[in-house]
Formats: sequence, structure tokens, C-alpha cells
Amino acid sequence: MKAEEIKQAVKSNYARVALQNLSCCGIGRSCCGTEKTAQVESRRIGYSDEEFRLAPEGANLGLGCGNPLAQASLQPGETVLDLGSGAGFDCFIAAARVGSTGKVIGVDMTPEMIEKARQNAQKGHFENVEFRLGEIEELPVPENQVDVVISNCVINLSPDKHKVFKEAFRVLRPGGRVMISDIVILKELPEVIRKSMEAYVGCVAGAINKEEYLAAVEAAGFHETTVLSEDIYPMEIIASDPLVQSICADLNLSADAVSDLAVSIASIKVYATKPE
Repeated sequence: MKAEEIKQAVKSNYARVALQNLSCCGIGRSCCGTEKTAQVESRRIGYSDEEFRLAPEGANLGLGCGNPLAQASLQPGETVLDLGSGAGFDCFIAAARVGSTGKVIGVDMTPEMIEKARQNAQKGHFENVEFRLGEIEELPVPENQVDVVISNCVINLSPDKHKVFKEAFRVLRPGGRVMISDIVILKELPEVIRKSMEAYVGCVAGAINKEEYLAAVEAAGFHETTVLSEDIYPMEIIASDPLVQSICADLNLSADAVSDLAVSIASIKVYATKPE
């Protein structure tokens, strides 16, 4: 799959998500979800009732694979950048924590998502949040501008993850930090999965080996790289997921192949810092 084809497929898919309020990214995601099912899924991956109350209705599309804010330790006055901000869910939670003296910037490459996020910001009267259209491989942010970079189940979608981490390093101030939730693989996926565009858009085929992922973080210049948590998705969630069922049916995968897929994919939280 070529990089530009991947980007167009991802952009098209998330435009549809934004316009129809669907949830369809990653293992365990329902492609016919509602606000209620998105909240149930988000609670399962670490969001609290308090965090749900901080974001306006319609901001949570259930697209994450973890809660990058849970251990980000945001402080009043900090500037936060969200890579692949979607409808703004994590941005609005972050905005409440950095307060009126802080700022949150959300970057997303899908115009429909940016429009939805801006509407949500207006609806929730958020004055310290802005959303910018752009790609995470070429961030529309000057260097040394932000204190914290967060991202939730998005970097795995990029065809050039090394460039994403280099961009995150560039825009961070010295001493800044990244806090990322993402999908990685623990062992090689079947070739049929790797070549499936549907699996790529679903945050599966684009995921890379955990060690390779962490090496890309280090190669960008980050220090103190730490995996704060690693969770393998329960087999019952994978087996019942509509996206997985669709992929398995299209690719004619056996039950054994699905079981093998289950232990190959993990959600991790990664923390790293930019040297002073």
C-alpha cells in the first residue's frame, strides 16, 4: 500500500465517522456505535465519569485505545498539542486541566473532523482550545511551542511514524513530554491482514512491532522512554467486534487465525521527554 493511498483511505473513513457519529477504529470498536456505546467503550479503556462531564456531547466518538491524559499530569498554564484530535474529546478534557492560562491545540487531517471539533468547542464555550487542519507528519505548529504532546490511537495510522515522532520532538519545548496511547503488534501479523486497507484504517494493519515503535521514539531524540502500561485485548471483545468479523470474513480467516490475531495486538501507553 502506498503512503498517499493510505492517507486518502484514512481521511475518507474518518470523514464518514465525523458526519455519521460512528465509532470504527481499532479492536473492540463498534462500527455502528452511538454516544452511549462510545462512552461505555471509553470507560473500559480508562476514562472517568468526571472526564465525560468535561467534554461537550458529541465530542467522544469512541475512537481511542486508551486514555493518554490519565498519566499526563497536566498543569495549569501548559500548552498541549493533540495529534489526530478528531472531534476534540481529549482536547476538551485537557483544556479543563490547563485552565484559562493554558492552551490546547488539536491537529487533524480530516476537514469534517475539524469542523465537528470547532462546533463542539463553540457549543462548550471553550476559549482556550483551537483546532488546526494538518497532517501529523507535518504539524502546523512552530518549533518549541508546546509543553505536552498527546495522541490516542492515531500514530499507528501514519505511514511514516518516524516523521511523526520527529515532528512531535520539534514542536515541544526543551523539557517537554509526550504521552501517547496507541496500538502495537507483539508478533508479526498474517500477510493478508497486512495488505488489507480495511484493517489499516481499523488501526490494525498499520501498527508496528512494539520494539520498533519505541525505537522510533528514541530515534527522534526523546529520552526516558517508558511503557506505562500494555494491554492485550480480551478474545471475547475481538471475536464480537464487527470490524474484525468483517475483515475475517473478507479474508476467509480461520478461527485459529483469529485467535492468533488476538494475542498479536496490544494497546500501550508511552511516556517520553525532550531533553532540557
